[in-house]
Amino acid sequence: MITNMTVQITAKKMQISQSFTDYASERLSAKLDKFFGDDAKAKLTLSTIKNLIVLELTVTYGGVMFRAEQSAEDKNDALDACIDKIIRQIRKNKTKLAKQLRDNSFADKFEDTPDEQTDYTVIKRKKFELRPMSVDEAILQMNLLGHTFFMFKNAETGDVNVVYKRADEDYAVLEPSKD
Repeated sequence: MITNMTVQITAKKMQISQSFTDYASERLSAKLDKFFGDDAKAKLTLSTIKNLIVLELTVTYGGVMFRAEQSAEDKNDALDACIDKIIRQIRKNKTKLAKQLRDNSFADKFEDTPDEQTDYTVIKRKKFELRPMSVDEAILQMNLLGHTFFMFKNAETGDVNVVYKRADEDYAVLEPSKD
């Protein structure tokens, strides 16, 4: 089966068979090609925690990122669950996404960098391009990534802001003071 999507598979402290690579490419193509064009990229990361396989799936298209994570005893089951989660994200946000993909409003590109040793442990640093967007777009991107906060450049003010999900399920915005 030919897939339009570029698929990258990374395994941490485990081996991935060619049959799983083929299965993953076929499943991603069968389930997700209808939503994305040729420049879509899928990144699968597999690792193990205790007796479970943890699979993270990130799909990037038109500057929008979709992310799902699933633990399971079988990597095929974890992959299928992640694909289903991403399809639910797309359907839940269909009208908002249609506008975002047309406008290509946000294209955050993440880059991992190593950290220097300190008194506390920082396990990862991420650098990304801050693209101007509205608060609503930032909340949408945060929800698509499955995060509880998201940093962005506010299109109205030009300032760096952070949106976050509160315990009461509402959203809040952190803005720098002008003092």
